[in-house]
Amino acid sequence: MTQQIEIEFKNMLTKSQYEQLIETFSIKHEQIIRQANHYFDTKESHLKQLHSALRIRVTEDSIELTLKEKASKHQHLETTDYLTREEADRMLAGKGIPAYSVNERLALFKIPVADLQCYGTLTTDRVEIPYKGGLLVFDHSFYLLCDDYEVEYETHDEAVGKQIFSEFLAHHEIEPQPAQKKIVRFMTALNNQKG
Repeated sequence: MTQQIEIEFKNMLTKSQYEQLIETFSIKHEQIIRQANHYFDTKESHLKQLHSALRIRVTEDSIELTLKEKASKHQHLETTDYLTREEADRMLAGKGIPAYSVNERLALFKIPVADLQCYGTLTTDRVEIPYKGGLLVFDHSFYLLCDDYEVEYETHDEAVGKQIFSEFLAHHEIEPQPAQKKIVRFMTALNNQKG
């Protein structure tokens, strides 16, 4: 189990801005990591009501179960457990959640874990590069009938990170367009598809 406060700044990009950044930072194809994010909640949206999110993230090297709890505008408390393929498959099939740290956090909020279900998957092609004491992330996400692009900056200091990210956007002539969390964009697309 790991637990950390995540401080990040996010901005939406156009496809051409994303491609320009990939070129500017000389990103090679092998630096792009594909991850599948499977999102969970109850039918009554218990997690959404708490401004929290639960996901299984699958990459080539690992499977992580992460609970994100909103701490402030740019900060989230993340609790992460590593899963085996069998544990992930059981959870995706709606057969419970492993009795690890994430399960304990959910119990604190009286989330009925037996009612958790996977309601969709968002796939992201991600590039991560060190940048001015933090981590710069370029994401191309695709889900349902949507494609979107964003840049994130993860930092350990909110005030310094905000300044660095603002300067980054200005330097690359990117109009500030704060990005909603991926889970929010996914749910909006899902609701639009149903409507």
